[in-house]
Amino acid sequence: MRCLVTGSTGYVGGRLVPELLAAGHEVRVLVRDERKARAHPWADQVEIVVGDATDADDVRRACEGIDVFYYLLHSIGSKGDLVRTEHDMATTIARAAEDAGVGRFVYLSGMAPENEELSEHLRSRDEVARVLLDSKVPTAVLQAGIIIGSGSASFEMLRYLTERLPVMVTPRWVQSRIQPIAIRDVLHLLVGCADLPPDVNRRFDIGGPDVLTYLDMMQRYAKVAQLPPRRILPVPVLSPSISSLWVGFVTPVPSGLARPLVESLRNNVVAQEDDISRYVHLPPGGRTGFERSVELALTKIRDLDVPTRWSSASTGGAPSEPLPLDPDWAGGSLYVDERTIEVKATPEQLWSVIEGIGGDHGWYSWSLAWEVRGLIDRAFGGPGLRRGRRDHSRLVVGDAVDFWRVEDEEEGSFLRLRAEMKVPGLAWLELRVGSDDSGTTSFHQRALFHPRGLLGHLYWWVVWPFHGIIFGDMQRNVAKAAEAQT
Repeated sequence: MRCLVTGSTGYVGGRLVPELLAAGHEVRVLVRDERKARAHPWADQVEIVVGDATDADDVRRACEGIDVFYYLLHSIGSKGDLVRTEHDMATTIARAAEDAGVGRFVYLSGMAPENEELSEHLRSRDEVARVLLDSKVPTAVLQAGIIIGSGSASFEMLRYLTERLPVMVTPRWVQSRIQPIAIRDVLHLLVGCADLPPDVNRRFDIGGPDVLTYLDMMQRYAKVAQLPPRRILPVPVLSPSISSLWVGFVTPVPSGLARPLVESLRNNVVAQEDDISRYVHLPPGGRTGFERSVELALTKIRDLDVPTRWSSASTGGAPSEPLPLDPDWAGGSLYVDERTIEVKATPEQLWSVIEGIGGDHGWYSWSLAWEVRGLIDRAFGGPGLRRGRRDHSRLVVGDAVDFWRVEDEEEGSFLRLRAEMKVPGLAWLELRVGSDDSGTTSFHQRALFHPRGLLGHLYWWVVWPFHGIIFGDMQRNVAKAAEAQT
């Protein structure tokens, strides 16, 4: 089959592509940023089409000759009317796929229990399913509950809540009934749907073998992770907004993303049928149980073998404008803090420290200041510092690094990070390695800030006195770490 995968640089899509290739399918991906796709190990085995999924012409061009369209897009965490946003994008895609003669849609959605008031997140997923099912393209909608796998947002919430809070005061949603499913089983079913008969146009509930409450999941996670039993005290007064702020402080998932996930937990998500097994054989060994799913996920994390994370996708509402080639674009203000030093190490040694920055390695300067800035960011709904890194030592374009994202990289010489923290403007941090004919290694560091409104200008001048301390100290300590390798 010729398969088109949207959302290929996200959590599920980034793992689905190699599975489709292994099954012998031809794969095309539709991406807005080709560099993010090129950063994946499967990039040379797929056709990359650059375009916007909300543009009918781009989608139509990507759909030419496609047998199976994998719809893995969502706008979770974005501002505005999420249901309308998802409806409009699905309608555009459905019409373009019809025009191009696509053979099938496969859409990964969430369970939409009947006779329950759905969260906005689940309503938006349900609306996309309705649009696709009503189109002229046969559609298979796979409706999952919580996906358990290394790097998934739901798993990260569960993991950090359980590990960091031996005693918890929790809202009523810890009693909701949930049928979690392992990411490996989700991928198996998604690949299998490529071979569905053309007359299949329906929803399928998919889940693992266990039906649990969230409270059960936390206690079972603690057992697998060899932690003491957690003491959990449910109370009826924690609203979704308060719960999401609490989740945002305790886990790496920012409150802007945590809120729709938390709101969805008030619904019971248990499969009402298992009809998918009539069309797609079970994976070898059968469905993966909850404890085994947790074991596999923790092994991946310990082995630093997490190919994609929830943060692979851009944070909703985060600044996304790349740094323009002309730093004085549109006559706007651009504040710049530049500093260069010589380093008594090789360019390779310096680069190894730069590429490992953030996450467990920290930022090589006043740790307390970075921690406080991270806490302030989380208080305002930003990602803070707990988002960490996907890989311990290697960065690629699109990777999240705490409250930054890799916007550009030239292996061995240049790294540009774009801020996704809450600031009144746009901010970047550039780190460059240089050398001259005499063999001298230089480390050039540049911080840039484009203010928005008066508040943006005030923000720059308030933080500017600290730049010499924080960024200067950071540069010197990075240099010392590189020199220590000689």
